[in-house]
Amino acid sequence: MITLIMLGSVINYLTRSTLAVAAPTVLDELHITAKEYSWIVGAFQGAIMLQPVCGYVMDVLGLKIGFAIFAISWSFVNMLHSLAASWPVLAFLRGLLGFAEGSANPAGMKATAEWFPAKERGLAGGIYNIGASAGSMIAPPLVAWAILTYNWRAAFLITGALGLIWVVLWLLFYQSPDRHKALSTEEREHIAAGQEKHLRSDGSRPSPLEIVRQRNFWGIAMPRFLADPTWGTLSFWMPLYLSSVRHLDLKQIALTAWLPFLAADFGCVFGGIVAMRLQKRFGMTIINARRWAFTLGSVLMLGVAFVGFVESPYLAIALLSLGGFAHQTLSVTVITMSSDLFRRNEVATVAGMAGTFGNAGVLIFSLLIGGLVGTVGYTPFFICLGLLDLVGAAVLWSLVRERETI
Repeated sequence: MITLIMLGSVINYLTRSTLAVAAPTVLDELHITAKEYSWIVGAFQGAIMLQPVCGYVMDVLGLKIGFAIFAISWSFVNMLHSLAASWPVLAFLRGLLGFAEGSANPAGMKATAEWFPAKERGLAGGIYNIGASAGSMIAPPLVAWAILTYNWRAAFLITGALGLIWVVLWLLFYQSPDRHKALSTEEREHIAAGQEKHLRSDGSRPSPLEIVRQRNFWGIAMPRFLADPTWGTLSFWMPLYLSSVRHLDLKQIALTAWLPFLAADFGCVFGGIVAMRLQKRFGMTIINARRWAFTLGSVLMLGVAFVGFVESPYLAIALLSLGGFAHQTLSVTVITMSSDLFRRNEVATVAGMAGTFGNAGVLIFSLLIGGLVGTVGYTPFFICLGLLDLVGAAVLWSLVRERETI
């Protein structure tokens, strides 16, 4: 099940990364400026902030049907990108894409909460989140190949079609633990026994107003606001940075731009393993183990602050790769905490609401890059990325409290 949801995440991030890789070609052919591109990126980030709606829909309709609806939508919208002839049209399509793709994170957290005992959720969440970095890693060589072989419009058709193929697999094979016929009684009991009794679904619909009144929500939402600009920068701006500042051509970008996302794959698993080892070796609670894993990732993120100061483009890519590893180490940790702190019938809604803050951070940061990069360059932004997660760690330690067992 976690492999199936991970493949969905791969497709989700592959489609959203298609424009970023094609950006040097698309911007040149359609005569789009960096500032206009920031508005295109902003449209996506503004719409994806509506992911609490996606989470609520999946909490109400159920994960299987709800996620399928959104996946079909983002696949067709991505294919429509191939018809764009101006930046306003691209911005409109990116907005539609952002709304539909906002379903991925709530869906992943809901599936993880349903299928895994508490002690295994960190690692399971890390495996699921490999999809984010794997999809972003696959995008550079695949999209570059499509552009060089056909054109940039074909790249959107190909990645969108892959999404429709995945939907068929999802509808055929996904089922919740209580309905899955292949699940043995022992496995079902193992899952149930390892989950917190006080976080079981109470059968009610999730209340966003009740959720925002809880300090634990803000304790995971604000660190995401501070952390997610790193992923947005790697996904949307790194190819342009490598092209305009480091003077790499499309082939060189295809050979190197996937490396930070490969490193991020290892970070996904590393964060979960660190939390599990801290629990086992030092007897830490789940929440404290996750907080220490987040803090470790925050310290590693300091390396990104030096990207703009190194002369070698390959050393810069190495530092960006360290950033990808560090970001996923801490990001997976804080994302998983929605399933540690809230009831099963609230997890997708909480993950979506926290994701709204994460994408708000990406939106603000992207607009600042688009408006100021021509004046101040990229270096100040890399410095900010290196420091923001330390603030996020302080917030996580200050606000989050473990819920008492009822």
